[in-house]
Amino acid sequence: MKEIFDPIRDHYTFAQPCGELANHIDFFSESIVNDSEFTVEMFPSWTPTMYINLGNPYRISLNKSTWDIHAGTDILVLRDLPTTRHNLPGDRIFTIKFHPGGLEAILGICQVQFKEKLVPLHKILPASVISQLRDSPTFHVRRKVAEAFLLEKHQKRASDHYLTFVQDLTETYHQTRLQLNVSQLAEKHFVTSKSVNRYFHRVIGINPKGYFSILRARTALTAYVASQEFDPCAFGYYDSSHFYRDAVKFAGTHLSSI
Repeated sequence: MKEIFDPIRDHYTFAQPCGELANHIDFFSESIVNDSEFTVEMFPSWTPTMYINLGNPYRISLNKSTWDIHAGTDILVLRDLPTTRHNLPGDRIFTIKFHPGGLEAILGICQVQFKEKLVPLHKILPASVISQLRDSPTFHVRRKVAEAFLLEKHQKRASDHYLTFVQDLTETYHQTRLQLNVSQLAEKHFVTSKSVNRYFHRVIGINPKGYFSILRARTALTAYVASQEFDPCAFGYYDSSHFYRDAVKFAGTHLSSI
């Protein structure tokens, strides 16, 4: 299965974070145990993601490198590379997916250091919290445990100027229908393009042009798959040809073959 194009969400239970964490966490999820093997291909998003393994071993690939993840082994990946999970029968994963910069906003941990890496989760979360999550009887309880810990950490953190700026600039990009380039966004926020570039490298780990290209492609492709009346111009593309070229570059294949 391929992210955006296939119904991956049918294999998971999802929950949204409480309001105070919503700016920094995308969702909590847990895979629904099944008896078949399946593969989930995910495109780059620069969203730090924690995988707590509650079931059987699985394999995960970051670009062309593959690791065997044993039962009881928990990891974090930045999702800066094409990521594929090879799920075996009995697969059961509790997932916490952060927005870009969310780790720093809540835990004070900059995501940039995790580029192109698979990180043992015990380097991020206390062993006691991981044990609580593993021992919780249901997804609902597990999500509450995670939320309580992360909320407490977040309330002790002071706001960060760099992160707030990156979030504000990204919000402006959304509000202007993904139309503006980096220079135009910088002008709207009364800073230089050089400053924008420095802030994005510090918070996310990628230059703003590259990040916004990924964001636009993901947003537009999601709409393309969902609607037969897709208008590429609504997502900042000049025309259909511009959209298709960008989509092929992002997805790595022609849309007609998916």
